[in-house]
Amino acid sequence: MAKTNFQYEKRQKELEKKKKAEEKARRKLEAKNNPKPADGEEGAEGEAPDADDSDADAADGADAPAQPQ
Repeated sequence: MAKTNFQYEKRQKELEKKKKAEEKARRKLEAKNNPKPADGEEGAEGEAPDADDSDADAADGADAPAQPQ
Protein backbone atom coordinates (compact mmCIF):
# COMPACT_ATOMS: atom_id res chain seq x y z
CA MET A 1 0.00 0.00 0.00
CA ALA A 2 1.32 3.45 -0.93
CA LYS A 3 2.25 5.92 1.77
CA THR A 4 0.63 9.32 1.88
CA ASN A 5 2.99 12.14 0.94
CA PHE A 6 2.36 14.40 3.93
CA GLN A 7 5.09 16.83 2.89
CA TYR A 8 3.32 17.43 -0.42
CA GLU A 9 -0.02 18.00 1.32
CA LYS A 10 1.58 20.35 3.83
CA ARG A 11 3.25 22.32 1.05
CA GLN A 12 -0.05 22.64 -0.81
CA LYS A 13 -1.74 23.97 2.33
CA GLU A 14 1.09 26.45 2.85
CA LEU A 15 0.82 27.62 -0.76
CA GLU A 16 -2.95 28.04 -0.41
CA LYS A 17 -2.51 30.07 2.79
CA LYS A 18 0.12 32.23 1.09
CA LYS A 19 -2.16 32.77 -1.91
CA LYS A 20 -5.06 33.79 0.34
CA ALA A 21 -2.83 36.14 2.34
CA GLU A 22 -1.55 37.79 -0.85
CA GLU A 23 -5.12 38.17 -2.16
CA LYS A 24 -6.22 39.72 1.13
CA ALA A 25 -3.26 42.10 1.11
CA ARG A 26 -4.04 43.07 -2.49
CA ARG A 27 -7.70 43.78 -1.68
CA LYS A 28 -6.69 45.77 1.39
CA LEU A 29 -4.25 47.84 -0.67
CA GLU A 30 -6.90 48.46 -3.35
CA ALA A 31 -9.40 49.54 -0.71
CA LYS A 32 -6.83 51.90 0.75
CA ASN A 33 -5.97 53.42 -2.64
CA ASN A 34 -9.55 53.66 -3.92
CA PRO A 35 -12.09 55.77 -2.07
CA LYS A 36 -15.22 54.06 -0.78
CA PRO A 37 -18.43 54.49 -2.79
CA ALA A 38 -20.74 57.29 -1.71
CA ASP A 39 -23.24 56.48 1.04
CA GLY A 40 -26.09 56.94 -1.43
CA GLU A 41 -24.70 54.18 -3.62
CA GLU A 42 -24.34 51.78 -0.71
CA GLY A 43 -27.86 52.57 0.47
CA ALA A 44 -29.26 51.82 -2.97
CA GLU A 45 -27.55 48.45 -2.99
CA GLY A 46 -28.71 47.75 0.53
CA GLU A 47 -32.31 48.65 -0.27
CA ALA A 48 -32.60 46.38 -3.29
CA PRO A 49 -32.36 43.09 -1.34
CA ASP A 50 -34.90 44.39 1.18
CA ALA A 51 -37.35 45.03 -1.64
CA ASP A 52 -36.68 41.56 -3.02
CA ASP A 53 -37.21 40.02 0.42
CA SER A 54 -40.57 41.73 0.84
CA ASP A 55 -41.65 40.41 -2.56
CA ALA A 56 -40.52 36.93 -1.56
CA ASP A 57 -42.44 37.22 1.71
CA ALA A 58 -45.59 38.23 -0.20
CA ALA A 59 -45.14 35.25 -2.52
CA ASP A 60 -44.63 32.93 0.45
CA GLY A 61 -47.83 34.23 2.02
CA ALA A 62 -49.73 33.46 -1.19
CA ASP A 63 -48.29 29.94 -1.26
CA ALA A 64 -49.11 29.20 2.40
CA PRO A 65 -52.87 28.55 1.87
CA ALA A 66 -52.10 26.29 -1.10
CA GLN A 67 -49.93 23.94 0.99
CA PRO A 68 -52.63 22.58 3.43
CA GLN A 69 -54.65 21.09 0.56
